Amino acid sequence: MATTVSLINMKGGVGKTTLAFNLAWYSAWQANLKVLAVDLDPQANLSQYFMGAIDYLNYIQGNNATVVDIFEQFSAPIITRNYNSLTPSNVIYKLHAWNDGSLLHLIPSRLELAWTLKNPTDKAQLLPQFLSQVIDKYDLIIIDCAPTESILTTSAYHSSQYIIVPVKPEFLATIGLPLLARSLNEYHQRNHNAKLKMGGIIFNGKRRVNTPPAQIEACQEVKKLANNYKWRVLENEAYYSDSYPAGSREANPIFMTSYAREYVKNEFYEVGENFLITVGLK
Repeated sequence: MATTVSLINMKGGVGKTTLAFNLAWYSAWQANLKVLAVDLDPQANLSQYFMGAIDYLNYIQGNNATVVDIFEQFSAPIITRNYNSLTPSNVIYKLHAWNDGSLLHLIPSRLELAWTLKNPTDKAQLLPQFLSQVIDKYDLIIIDCAPTESILTTSAYHSSQYIIVPVKPEFLATIGLPLLARSLNEYHQRNHNAKLKMGGIIFNGKRRVNTPPAQIEACQEVKKLANNYKWRVLENEAYYSDSYPAGSREANPIFMTSYAREYVKNEFYEVGENFLITVGLK
């Protein structure tokens, strides 16, 4: 049965999607797991990272199913599909499979997911219900969440066992954390039997050498707030490297990115191992 992890921060621009992309790749390619990534952001950046911009555009223009169809399956159709019922084979895009049994699949998103927010009634359970059909086929499901409080956030909570919070050490680094803490607290108050746990914070985009004083101060502020909430801060950090955006443009993880230095790759291996230990997969 898969362990499901949502990556979320109520503050945007923290590198959440880049981290989700590389963690999913690491878990499949390096840790030999069966991984499903779910793009739960209307901007669909994770989908474009995995598929590449051109292939993603062709996929969308080809009228293929996305996560939108999961939320709108009982509504008036946004787009006419060429199937009668929604099944995992309709919506899961098979990216890679390896001879050792590990694999990497994706539930893509598209901008029309924002329409779901206009009429959210009774939709929060649709994603976990859908994932329950395939949960035995994967070891890990990673959900990349939008940086907002919405029905999509609630749906991610319902679907997940762990929350991981990417934080970029910068000005106002803590601004999204109180809102997330409130959101999680309210969720647990409404769902007393929920199994959702806070996995912890991952610092993302910190300078490894000559760290600016502003980043050091931001890290201290985040750690202080995390301590107040009794949230863990993961030991390994995803340091800044130009190779991360380069890899995203190439649809490659950091360890397959052109010209990525070995120490950058090795640093992310440590991040990946720390992540898998945190969510109980190591």
